[in-house]
Amino acid sequence: MLGKYLVVALFIAILLSLGSALYAMLNSKKGGPEKTARALTLRIGLSLGLFLLLLGLFASGFIQPHGVIP
Repeated sequence: MLGKYLVVALFIAILLSLGSALYAMLNSKKGGPEKTARALTLRIGLSLGLFLLLLGLFASGFIQPHGVIP
């Protein structure tokens, strides 16, 4: 159950990072491109972490894949 909460938390963190990049891009004051690049780099890292977490949860048997029609 903890794994599912971690997955949801990472999804939320990815969306927040994406929103932060959008805000930095739209308000292109001093340091805007650097903030945008940093936020997008963080999003890539979080996405990679989410993928590895899902892979680990699947390998350990905590989550099970299912089709659209079970």
